[in-house]
Amino acid sequence: MSEGPTPPGAGAAPEDTYTHGHHESVLRSHTWRTVANSAPHLVAHLRPGLDVLDVGCGPGTITADLADRVAPGRVVGLDRAEEVVARAAATCADRPDVEIRVGDVYALPFADGSFDVVHAHQVLQHLSDPVAALVEARRVCRPGGVVAVRDADYSAFAWAPADPDLDAWLALYRAVARSNGAEPDAGPLLCGWARAAGFAEVEVTASAWCFATPEERTWWGELWAERTTSSALAEQAEAAGLATASEREAMADAFRRWAAADDGVFVVPHTEVLARP
Repeated sequence: MSEGPTPPGAGAAPEDTYTHGHHESVLRSHTWRTVANSAPHLVAHLRPGLDVLDVGCGPGTITADLADRVAPGRVVGLDRAEEVVARAAATCADRPDVEIRVGDVYALPFADGSFDVVHAHQVLQHLSDPVAALVEARRVCRPGGVVAVRDADYSAFAWAPADPDLDAWLALYRAVARSNGAEPDAGPLLCGWARAAGFAEVEVTASAWCFATPEERTWWGELWAERTTSSALAEQAEAAGLATASEREAMADAFRRWAAADDGVFVVPHTEVLARP
């Protein structure tokens, strides 16, 4: 597949800040993701021989799963962070039809119409110009292909038992994301963004993650406790003056209380879009 020239204006692409960063607690969450639990809207549209671009591939577990489903089709995983690209390359090392590379969502290094499927999971919510990213995704998608995106809506996160320190955590996360020029409540906005990017056909669905078993609560609660105190989120909150270390420790303790509760439930809603040029 030949690479096209750098798209005009690519040099002016935004320098976005990734709110989560790549702390181990973040990667522990990302490596749990598969096509089944993170791209249910795309499953029926995958078949052997398709060429797929996985934008914002992170540690590559969804990329590897995509490759298994479309083999012998070509799969490219792309992320802007070199350290996580190395992790994805290791994840996909035994899949000869997978290429992992560093790249920019605002200036995809591929010719027009290079892929049958362009996939992005939890990417658009972190961008200051998600419509521009979707324009690029549409450019590299072949006629008859599909751009598949999925993002959460933080404003609709729900949990029990109630805890004011978890309310404070959610307010903090949304404030940090917005201070980065991002949109933490992206899910319901995906349809409008796809329309603004020029897609002729947009199909919208919704699904959710639910963490309720003791094992799920321990996993979800501990990773968010760590993120709140030790990840890029914590650093950004501190730098922006949005929460002190003691306030963030209280939020982390709230996640651990929730995880220990026999009736603990945490629901993360997502909106999905399948967009066709």
